[in-house]
Amino acid sequence: MNDFIGKRLKMKRRILIVDDEKINIMMLTKILKDEYEVFTAYNGKEALDILKQENGLISLILLDLIMPVMDGYQFFNTFSQHSEYKNIPIICLTSEKDAEVEILNMGMADFIPKPFENPAVILARVSRVIQLYEESDIIKATQFDDLTNLYNIEYFCEYASLYDKYYPHCPKDLIAISFNRFYVINAVHGRAYADKILVLIGNAIKDYVDKNAGVACRYLNNLFYVYIKSGNHANGLLDKINTALCDFAEDSTYRIKIGVFRSDESNSYEFSKKMDYALLACNSINDSYNTQIAYYDESIREKENFEEKLICDLDKAIEQRQFKVYYQPKFSVQSTAPHLCSAEALIRWEHPEYGMINPGKFIPLFEKNGMITKLDHYVWVEAANQVAKWKKEYNRSIPVSVNVSRIDMLDENLCQDLVGIVNDAGIDIKDFYLEVTESAYTDDKTDVLNVVDNLKREGFYIEMDDFGTGYSSLNMLTELQFDVLKLDMEFVRNIHKDEKALRLVEFIIDIAKYLNVMVIAEGVDSIMY
Repeated sequence: MNDFIGKRLKMKRRILIVDDEKINIMMLTKILKDEYEVFTAYNGKEALDILKQENGLISLILLDLIMPVMDGYQFFNTFSQHSEYKNIPIICLTSEKDAEVEILNMGMADFIPKPFENPAVILARVSRVIQLYEESDIIKATQFDDLTNLYNIEYFCEYASLYDKYYPHCPKDLIAISFNRFYVINAVHGRAYADKILVLIGNAIKDYVDKNAGVACRYLNNLFYVYIKSGNHANGLLDKINTALCDFAEDSTYRIKIGVFRSDESNSYEFSKKMDYALLACNSINDSYNTQIAYYDESIREKENFEEKLICDLDKAIEQRQFKVYYQPKFSVQSTAPHLCSAEALIRWEHPEYGMINPGKFIPLFEKNGMITKLDHYVWVEAANQVAKWKKEYNRSIPVSVNVSRIDMLDENLCQDLVGIVNDAGIDIKDFYLEVTESAYTDDKTDVLNVVDNLKREGFYIEMDDFGTGYSSLNMLTELQFDVLKLDMEFVRNIHKDEKALRLVEFIIDIAKYLNVMVIAEGVDSIMY
């Protein structure tokens, strides 16, 4: 590699000879000058001055030990304290046979014995040391993550394989560490602030694995991996990281999540699969603030297999109409006698193998991987056709509300598709209500508001679903064009026995009246007049 670089760039490496004997300098200069650019110094002090002037461009130092003013030992001690010189190798010039072991133990790269008898040997030693150090620098440059100085994923996997090779019977933990809400913190506080947090996490992890004979890497921004002998390391790492962050992170809502996969002789998975399992355990924690560490086990494996089966079966399920749409009635209680005013479309999956599947099992899964758009479209068509059927059978319009997910909002053809579905069913747009969850407005707020405005212009009736469970509800009330504010079931569950909950709901209803929008309360099973 050294020869390739030298020929390719047509450049001479710079060598610094440090020796108080002129004859030695003359002999070495003659041997080296055709291949290298030679600098000379007669003592350590002059050598340090030259290093400073050349600003790190010296490729090799040939150093005598016995010199006036500053000898080789004093020079080496001072030289070693400068981090900017750490990649410059030193070959010692010595006539003392007994000093050779000491020289190598000090950290010098090699030695050339005096007197200088064979120029070819000197050239070979100089070329070899420069080549080894330059290749080592290139490896180091690609070996570590620039920000945290932990290994990158490729070198992490290589060192882990060596760990397994030399300690095949030692149980080990593969640990995935995730810094939750990283992207929010990055957006709120800026990249420099977020990077400082990642550096603190990286330093804490490196300090821990160095003391406990493990290896670690940073992978994909806010995800880290550790491979280490089995033990109580998850708790140790969590304590170490939290201590590192406690005095720095302004946002106290950050969380560290840790997933652990324990490997031994009973499991012979590929290393990449172990990484997947550790990450699955980490992700299984979700947003539970009571849990920060999870261990991969059969329940996580079963959940993974179950979800993978649902993903694979989705297209067939839509084709075979395994999804059943049920209609939950909505009653108006503004008059003396409650009366049916509309309905909400609810989806259930009658799976041929698992039976009736609760939507809480598959809707979040499909929202996460983007497949929810297929299911939403299916429900929209079913609901529109049902409205048309009721109108034909009962000569009455019963509007139906359907969900529009956050992913649907990203589709530039959304408005056109919904209008087409309504027209194909032969119903009025005013009989097809659209429920948009409040959480959809927290991401890409401007785009969502524009989409809702377009839907409103087409004549759709917009309901804000799950109000009270998000982060920016009151702000959304002033920005979003909506017709109905829908209180989440959990929000109103305790109003009959909790005075504060009742007063809060009354306050929200007063706001809705002021904005001239209707309110729907989910889960009401009794009415008091």
